[in-house]
Amino acid sequence: MGLLSRAERAFYGTGRRKTSSARVWVVQPGTGKITVNGVTADKYFPSKRHVLLLQRPFEATGTLGKFDVIAKVTGGGKSAHADAVKLGIARALLEYDPTLKSALSQAGLLTRDPREKERKKYGQPGRRKQYQYHKR
Repeated sequence: MGLLSRAERAFYGTGRRKTSSARVWVVQPGTGKITVNGVTADKYFPSKRHVLLLQRPFEATGTLGKFDVIAKVTGGGKSAHADAVKLGIARALLEYDPTLKSALSQAGLLTRDPREKERKKYGQPGRRKQYQYHKR
């Protein structure tokens, strides 16, 4: 049948950060298990800070331990992966219950971080650095 049994319901959310893109399914009922790219979050992320970041949407809405999370992430590094999954979880919870919007937005969890890497400019060695000026 796939990932879910008949008794489970899944809610989908997409999260992005820099070049990372996360597809996140929040499954109810659950035990609070978070799986990222087929591995538990504790093993996938090198820092405990990243795992705690993933739990913030559940803490803000009071649903900690009621859902399981299945996430597929591509692109970027581990920190961007964690931020992308966090946004995906928040959006999936919003799909589950639209009344949670005020709690999620007050915690700042529904806002996508728009910062991207600035491109390299022609005639320069990098994005802002310029070749050294020489008078003669």
